[in-house]
Amino acid sequence: MENEGHACCAPGVAPRQGEAPPARAPEREGARADGAPERGSASADGMVDLGGSFLMGTEDADGFPQDREGPIREIDLPPFSIDPVAVTNARFAEFVDATGYRTDAEKAGWSFVFGAFLPDDFEPTRGIANAPWWRQVYGADWSHPEGPATSVEDRLDHPVVQVSWNDAKAFAAWAGARLPHEAEWEMAARGGLEQARFPWGDELEPGGRHAMNVWQGVFPSQNTGEDGWLGTAPVDAYEPNGHGMMNMSGNVWEWCADRFDRQTRAIRGGSYLCHASYCNRYRVAARSFNTPDSSTGNMGFRIARDR
Repeated sequence: MENEGHACCAPGVAPRQGEAPPARAPEREGARADGAPERGSASADGMVDLGGSFLMGTEDADGFPQDREGPIREIDLPPFSIDPVAVTNARFAEFVDATGYRTDAEKAGWSFVFGAFLPDDFEPTRGIANAPWWRQVYGADWSHPEGPATSVEDRLDHPVVQVSWNDAKAFAAWAGARLPHEAEWEMAARGGLEQARFPWGDELEPGGRHAMNVWQGVFPSQNTGEDGWLGTAPVDAYEPNGHGMMNMSGNVWEWCADRFDRQTRAIRGGSYLCHASYCNRYRVAARSFNTPDSSTGNMGFRIARDR
């Protein structure tokens, strides 16, 4: 059922045996193919314009060598624009209403849900062997994030979840945009700070205040919610970084355009389930991955454009 990736971060559907990898995406992924749906607005709030040089990656001891976070290298990026916030449930609903799009989770009939969000009397579900807190829930999808009895009506300003890389790319094309490349994502996340661990600096809780939505307590049995949220938070929760970007650490993993390896795509930023005891991938240089048709309750995305 699941792939061999960081199941603790975001479990995924196993790659299909013998399946060739998808063709490499062109540099300008926002170009619309003939017959594609009409475009919607790329951003409700205005994009952030970036570009130029920065130092990407890290060689910190608290990184993961298998994730290839290093070496530190200077990257020169052409001008691009990126959304300051992740795509919300409200924006994704506009896309679905306009196009009739069905997500990979809807086609499959199920998706991965964090087990603590399920009621005690929920029907038995399959779990992940090395991450039993992840459950296979039938009827879970972007509009029913924890299963058929749940809704996004009370979290329209939260990031859409239960969306695959394929789904995120489809939304971006409709919006006349594309997914950000990892280098673009990291430049935006760093907020102009050179080699800081987080978008705001090196302290996990600067001045004793919470700056992101991650797990507090003992994972996976107790989340105190001291940062104000047990699941996702609104996309504009917490203070923006030096580039005006919000929630680049924690809240939800965000799909990027790039491959992580032959069969998977990169995700960045960590999520509300990250905890230092097992996964500190909420650092700006951290990386993870998943298969392009996988969806979970802690993966979303934001969009970018060439300019």
